[in-house]
Amino acid sequence: MIRIKPTFKASIAFGLILFLSSCASYNDKIGTYYKQVRDGNYADAGKELDKNSLLQKPRNKLLFLMERGKMSHLNGEYEASNNYFNEADGLLEKGNGGIGDVLVGTLVNPMTQNYKGEDFEKFMIHYYKALNYLYLHQPDEAVVETRRITLQGQEQDDKFNNKDNRYSKDAFSLTLQGLIYESTGDVNNAFIAYRNAVEVYQGAKDQTWYGTTMPQILKEDVMRMAAKNGFMSELSEFEEQFKKTYVAKTQNSGGELIFFWENGVVPVKQQEEFFFSLIKGSNGSLVFTNGGNVFIPYQGAGDIGLNGLSSLRATYPKYVAQPAYYSTATLSTTFDTVSFEKTEDINTLAFKTLDQRFIKEMSKTLTRLAVKKSAEYMLKKSSKGSGKNGKDNTILEGLGFGLQLYSLLSEKADTRNWQSLPSVVNYARIPLTFGENTVTLHLRNRNGTEDLKKIQVIGNGKMQFYNYATLK
Repeated sequence: MIRIKPTFKASIAFGLILFLSSCASYNDKIGTYYKQVRDGNYADAGKELDKNSLLQKPRNKLLFLMERGKMSHLNGEYEASNNYFNEADGLLEKGNGGIGDVLVGTLVNPMTQNYKGEDFEKFMIHYYKALNYLYLHQPDEAVVETRRITLQGQEQDDKFNNKDNRYSKDAFSLTLQGLIYESTGDVNNAFIAYRNAVEVYQGAKDQTWYGTTMPQILKEDVMRMAAKNGFMSELSEFEEQFKKTYVAKTQNSGGELIFFWENGVVPVKQQEEFFFSLIKGSNGSLVFTNGGNVFIPYQGAGDIGLNGLSSLRATYPKYVAQPAYYSTATLSTTFDTVSFEKTEDINTLAFKTLDQRFIKEMSKTLTRLAVKKSAEYMLKKSSKGSGKNGKDNTILEGLGFGLQLYSLLSEKADTRNWQSLPSVVNYARIPLTFGENTVTLHLRNRNGTEDLKKIQVIGNGKMQFYNYATLK
């Protein structure tokens, strides 16, 4: 019988302490920053980012840049914001990975890899950059950013090849593209962008794209641009599709304001555990099963023994929604009141896109765990009777226990995400008079209590933009 030395017992106890501490999610580890964001203390939140040791790690550089860019944007530091976002763009263009990064993810866990961003996070970078350029009175640069939205969409098309109605286009980004083109007087490209956004909705079930139904504002915008371009046949088609007759409106002397209301905060990721076994399927191939109706093919190279693989503990991230403080809002001037329409539901996007890649990601996780578990089993098996005088080999058995402990400590889901994004983006168009306008945002919480936010806008006959965040 092998006697376990006190030092080995201590190492196991220490390992278990490390294991319990490693269960803390990314959200838990940046809690002080996240609290400042939800309290609206954006300057203090930026300071928390700068001193957070976790976000200073190279593997989290993309996260740091996106969060820092957002905080600078909310603080009105638009040039600094774009500097951060441009650097984030550079990381994404380079791929933000490599062979070494893949190897680390395989041997340890995906949390140790470079963060590569969710697909909807990449589109949101363009949203904030475009607004930054508009606020800096650089419309040409904003237009360049809108063109990059098209390139981002093409990359997504190549990635998914439009299979299974996956998130390969972003209707909100295309709508934003149309709004910016229209604001610069480019009515042809504005029409194309609006039409592309409409087609995304029309290609979805019930014309609802990831939790967002086609906004009435978008329907009016695409019809107006069709009329301005003289595309009368297209206008007639839209009138028939929308069951709505287009009526040209007189443009206000002061132009109009496009107001984006960013409400709530994006869901956070927590770790979820699953238990699988590796079995031989009906055709002789190896598959993982949870004992229910989930069967995931084994994708490892070569044969692998089934001994010791009766139970594999796997981890996977799950989103946890964060209830928004405000539920509804309206926008008003002294002569008009308009309602907001939802244009991007990041809450729904987060849940659905994570579910879409479950099989692919879980297959990689389980294959990695199976290889570790098989190696652990073989070491323990080899230790039996292989020592001096036919006794058990304590060194091999110790290595087996060590590998078991390592597997326990290293198994962890990637719970990172861009946490200062809103849950939902809503928008409204409101006309302005020439000269000074007081625009009031009426915010109502679930109890019916109303809060007011007043902003001053100088109507100049053109289209202007404004965004306001209630990240709580």
